[in-house]
Amino acid sequence: MGSARFSRCRTVEALVVVFSVLGMVSLCCGTRLESGSRQKLEVQKHLRRLNKPAVKTIESPDGDLIDCVHMSHQPAFDHPFLKDHKIQMRPSFHPEGLFDENKVAEKASEKPKPINQLWHVNGKCPEGTIPIRRTKHEDVLRASSVKRYGRKKHRSTPIPPRSAEPDLINQSGHQHAIAYVEGDKYYGAKATMNVWEPSIQQPNEFSLSQLWILGGSFGEDLNSIEAGWQVSPDLYGDNNTRLFTYWTSDAYQATGCYNLLCSGFIQINSDIAMGASISPVSAYRNSQYDISILVWKDPKEGHWWMQFGNGYVMGYWPSFLFSYLADSASMIEWGGEVVNSEPNGEHTSTQMGSGHFPDEGFGKASYFRNIQVVDGSNNLKPPKGIGTFTEQPDCYDVQTGSNGDWGHFFYYGGPGRNANCQ
Repeated sequence: MGSARFSRCRTVEALVVVFSVLGMVSLCCGTRLESGSRQKLEVQKHLRRLNKPAVKTIESPDGDLIDCVHMSHQPAFDHPFLKDHKIQMRPSFHPEGLFDENKVAEKASEKPKPINQLWHVNGKCPEGTIPIRRTKHEDVLRASSVKRYGRKKHRSTPIPPRSAEPDLINQSGHQHAIAYVEGDKYYGAKATMNVWEPSIQQPNEFSLSQLWILGGSFGEDLNSIEAGWQVSPDLYGDNNTRLFTYWTSDAYQATGCYNLLCSGFIQINSDIAMGASISPVSAYRNSQYDISILVWKDPKEGHWWMQFGNGYVMGYWPSFLFSYLADSASMIEWGGEVVNSEPNGEHTSTQMGSGHFPDEGFGKASYFRNIQVVDGSNNLKPPKGIGTFTEQPDCYDVQTGSNGDWGHFFYYGGPGRNANCQ
């Protein structure tokens, strides 16, 4: 019976070839065949769009391929509005009053350690090129569709209670532990966050720590610029901690993406690759490693710039990408986010931050320190009126504080599922 069905299927497939030449509609096995090859073509086309010709390729110890692509050939310039764009090689203005990272901590045990990207072990990109993590066939196939590859799910921004109706809060299975400010015009934000490798229960879940620069309401037109570190098996195919950025101008619906996976962000830095692994990471009761991220609006050109660490100016999001953020941000958020897909009907055990609660403190819990905002005069200032928000404090929590060394800081995170978090 099985072999008869198989041969009948083969016959239909043969007929399909004839019928398709005649422009007739194919049925049965042929449809499956056709949609499979159509997907293959779609994936190949997408990979050609993303993976630009490289001047040099560096293989990272974690298996990543880092392509050194000429700066003017990067994915940003696929955007119709950027066809004749002249790359701005440096911001017109830097925010004033950058926190002196060298006086951060008096105690040697609390001094930040240097941090790197794994691929640097095997080389650097030449000047005039930018490093781009090569997208592989299997990366795209893990996405729900070619179109959705490199995009976040709708509604993955934390919505503090007074900003929206409560029923929106748990809508998407995303959970947060954040500090935030609102009620003013913000022109940027800065933070230093320590880097961990949280464990992820399901491949379709992720754990990240980032800052959000937000404009507009939490409706369909939300503008967001995001940067930090993440562990996302679905996106990268492994459990490594990676530097990332994200942007959207319509609440994650059709615009924006992670890193350089669509046209938008213009990178000018040849040292740091978006989406590449960060190494080393912090260990419980051991050495702590942190990264600094600054995002600010250039008062002259209006573009949103990003700086990684003390000296790496990464590049910019052109102002035309946004509606609300073309002017200023109305809210800044810092903190952690995980996806809770409720495997087996229980809360996920995906960790946020270090996987430990804030009250465990330095060396054990994950932190953000020296959190600052950029004001209308392009000055970095301590944030005023910090609020905190978490959907389920028994799963992931947040605690703020301030002192002379760390300025405004907070510890955050947690283990997810535990005796009090089911």
